[in-house]
Order: sequence, then C-alpha cells, then structure tokens
Amino acid sequence: ISGRLGRWMRLDEKDERIITMCGMSAGFAALFGTPLAAAVFSMEMVSVGVMYYAAMVPCLLSALIARLTAGLLGAVPAAFDLAALPELSAPNMARLAVLGVLCALLSILFCTAMHQAARFYGRVTDKPVVRAVLGGALVLALTLLLGTEDYCGAGMEVIGRAVAGTARPEAFLLKIGLTALTLGAGFKGGEIVPSFFAGATFGCVAGPLLGLPASFGAAAGLTAVFCGVTNCPMTSILLAYELFGGAGLPQFALVCAVSFMLSGYSGLYSEQKII
Repeated sequence: ISGRLGRWMRLDEKDERIITMCGMSAGFAALFGTPLAAAVFSMEMVSVGVMYYAAMVPCLLSALIARLTAGLLGAVPAAFDLAALPELSAPNMARLAVLGVLCALLSILFCTAMHQAARFYGRVTDKPVVRAVLGGALVLALTLLLGTEDYCGAGMEVIGRAVAGTARPEAFLLKIGLTALTLGAGFKGGEIVPSFFAGATFGCVAGPLLGLPASFGAAAGLTAVFCGVTNCPMTSILLAYELFGGAGLPQFALVCAVSFMLSGYSGLYSEQKII
C-alpha cells in the first residue's frame, strides 16, 4: 500500500523507498504491538549490515501512529509473561550459546523448506489454480490426519502455551512443513508468525534438555529463529524487550547474536541484500 502511495505521489526513488519502509513499520507495529522492533525492522532487513538511518524518524512515527490506531480499534498488543529466567552465569552462557546454534540450524531449515516447497510445486504444475488446489488438498489431508487445527492459522495460542512451558516435541517440524506447503502453493505472506511458532515450540522442548527453563527457552527460540530467518539481530533484541518485558535482555541478546552469526546467507526475502 505504501509503495503504491509513493508512486501516486510521484516521489523520487529515495523517498519512495522510505515511504515503503514506513508501510512495513506500520504493518508490523499494528499487528504485534511492538513499535520499536517494527521501526528498526524495515531499516535493518533491506540491507543487512547497513542501517538505513535516514528513515528512522518517519519509520518510528509510522510505527507509533499505527500502534495507537490499532489500539483505538481494539487490537491488543502481543505480550507474554516468562515463568522463569536463567541467571547470567558462565555455565548458562554456554547453554545459551548452544541454544543459539540450534536456532540457527532451525532457521536454515525453515528457509530451505519455504524455498524448496515452491520448487516442488513448480515441478508438478505451472498452473497457479492447480497449485492452489493441490496445496489446499495437502494441507486439509494432513490436518485431518493429525486430528488438530493447532497448525492452521497464525498459532498465537500455541505460542502462548509454549512460553508458559508446554509444547509438543514435533510441533515445530509440523508447523514448518504445513507452512511450506501453504506458501509454496501460492499463498502470499505469513512467514513471520510461523517462524515465531517454530522457534517457540522448539525452544520450549530444547531449553530443558540444555538445562534452561522451558518458558525462557520458548521465548529465546521465538526471537532467535526470527533473527535467523530475517537476518535482523537488533530487531530481534528489541522484539524480546517488547514481547517479554525486558527481563533477561542480555540472555536474549546472546542467543540472537549466535543465531544471526551462524544462520549464514539463508533468509526469507530474496530482495534482501547482505553487505
């Protein structure tokens, strides 16, 4: 919407880019209620390694206005309470680093699945309608086979249960698979919340195995997998602050930093430039 507005306003290339980033910030902030992360996200994801500071004021204003407008319309910002938090100690730092490594691997798997699913459908048929029917049939059949609708839709309830300390061990793999089948069939958008889902459910299961609280493992997994698939570490740290209240921010930062460092050049967005 914002990009189209920029063209209608006959903006030059630089200003059209900024107004598009404003739209990204506004949409993110309205949806999740996290204006700081939203403002930085659009500046950070376009060119990894170079922050587009010229857009800071318009992106921040857009995010704040969108958040206020969404609130007036009844939207409730996403927020979670952590049941437990690991203390910042040398052994726990090692455990957090290992969780970051695992989240990096999961983010690579997530991105690979999204890209390979599109190639799979392309080999089967080049007709968009047939792809949509095939994808819908596959998702429906798998949902009936699983006997649950936990993997349909955004899945914020499942994320909430994971942060509370409860998740099925296979949930992250099923969500990745069903999301890949859906997006590969032609559905546009919808990668961010599934990455939250996969990271939270994986972290909830992996955290206790590493000696970390399940609740914190889910929260750290959510932010670290998001970091790995988007290549946006500063956004991820701000997201942890806004979603989880700021407690344990150094611990979140360590997991996100390791995930960012080891996730490589994989990412959800083909237009993203890694500098």
